[in-house]
Amino acid sequence: MHLILTGATGLVGSSVLDAMLKNTAVSKISILSRSPVRMAEEAKDPRVRVITHTDFESYKPELLDQLKDADGCVWALGTSQTNVTKEQYVKITKDYTMAAANAFSTIKPSDHPFRFIHVSGEGATQTPGRFSPIFAEVKGKTETLLGTLSELKPTFRVDTVRPAFVDPATHDAIKPYIPLPNMFSKLGVALLGPGIRHIMKSMHSPTEHLGSFLTEMAMGRYEAKLAGPGVFKLGGGYVVENAGMRRILGL
Repeated sequence: MHLILTGATGLVGSSVLDAMLKNTAVSKISILSRSPVRMAEEAKDPRVRVITHTDFESYKPELLDQLKDADGCVWALGTSQTNVTKEQYVKITKDYTMAAANAFSTIKPSDHPFRFIHVSGEGATQTPGRFSPIFAEVKGKTETLLGTLSELKPTFRVDTVRPAFVDPATHDAIKPYIPLPNMFSKLGVALLGPGIRHIMKSMHSPTEHLGSFLTEMAMGRYEAKLAGPGVFKLGGGYVVENAGMRRILGL
């Protein structure tokens, strides 16, 4: 199975790449990245191909030709709203995602829909209020647009996953490759991490499980388990909240 990955140098993307490398059913991994992906380079795995892609609002025919036999994609490209302006956040979170989804919707595997797995975040909402943070509104709008696109194109399936506290604490395989947290992030993890890990478990997203879940979602492995608490239908696909992911995985 040929899978596409974006955001491979980030925390979530690194966890997905690790899972893809460990999954023997994945026959090819195409990574779209502006910069080199050190984990991919050091893996020396012949299944991996890093395609330098600098404009995430444009997908030329020659690029799509390299992806024409792909079965699915994990879209883990993103940034924190605290790192960029509002305009930049909208572009990265919504515009880049929709440009890719529209381009990839032209890829049609022979025996199943192309599966686009969109990494959103806990707190995203389709009904933002006056005091909703930017990320909640923009991610929620992106989810809705993707659901509508999936509904209009039966050969293109979009499912959204909303991780919460993404925690690499016990995931040694990705630690050399993930971005170093800033001082405020370190302090927040030190203060809140233990409570989330042991008390508020519904908000805990350990990266070993998250990366594997996203990979298997792109492979269509959880279709029979989606219906239930923590998952709701949106357009032509599903939104899987963190509690839903944990239920499906038995965590």
